Amino acid sequence: MSKILLVEDNEMNRDMLLRRLERKGFEVVIAVDGQAGVNMAASESPDLILMDLSLPVIDGWEATRLIKADPATQSIPVIALTAHAMAGDEQKALEAGCDDYDTKPIDLPRLLGKINAQLTRE
Repeated sequence: MSKILLVEDNEMNRDMLLRRLERKGFEVVIAVDGQAGVNMAASESPDLILMDLSLPVIDGWEATRLIKADPATQSIPVIALTAHAMAGDEQKALEAGCDDYDTKPIDLPRLLGKINAQLTRE
């Protein structure tokens, strides 16, 4: 069973994604701000991180940069999640180190395709 770290500060989004991912057979651990996400990336060793970009404490871009800068966590795939799908946001997320990018509201089949693609990459 793959473990996903969901870094999301919005309770409704967090609960909805948690339930839907667990129903698909994933183990899900939760962080509610960017700093907690960085800490849990190291302590939980998830197989993949779903990173909201608009987070308290430190934003998702900075949290991703910190995760990718740490040799212990740099190989964990990060998929950015954002409701702010502005021109340039996807490029900014990829430049911060995200491996993929998806927009809210979540389209679960599309997101699951991206999760599976990251989990099965060599």
